[in-house]
Amino acid sequence: MLCGMKRFVGEAVQPDPTTFDAARMAAGGPGLPRAFAWRGRRVEVAEVLREWRETAPCRHGSGERYVSKHWFDVRATTGEALRLYFERRARGRALSARWWLFSVESDEPSP
Repeated sequence: MLCGMKRFVGEAVQPDPTTFDAARMAAGGPGLPRAFAWRGRRVEVAEVLREWRETAPCRHGSGERYVSKHWFDVRATTGEALRLYFERRARGRALSARWWLFSVESDEPSP
């Protein structure tokens, strides 16, 4: 990542549906969007730096574990390092929100 300021965001983003990664979706994973809207601006992904999955126990007591989140560290075309995640099971008030911006790291101070 960058050596700048890292800040927690924790906000839903609106993916551009024309930019989903169809190959990932065909393999059963979330199609990481190459662009999304956040705070009124368009953010474009230039590069995927790292990805991993988070698991959670079955809600019905079977003892199995299921993927609950897909995490992505990406670099935006602006140079910012972003941490995004895809929520497998939307919950609470944000039932339609699946893509979230967890944190932003940049050399610029926070707005």
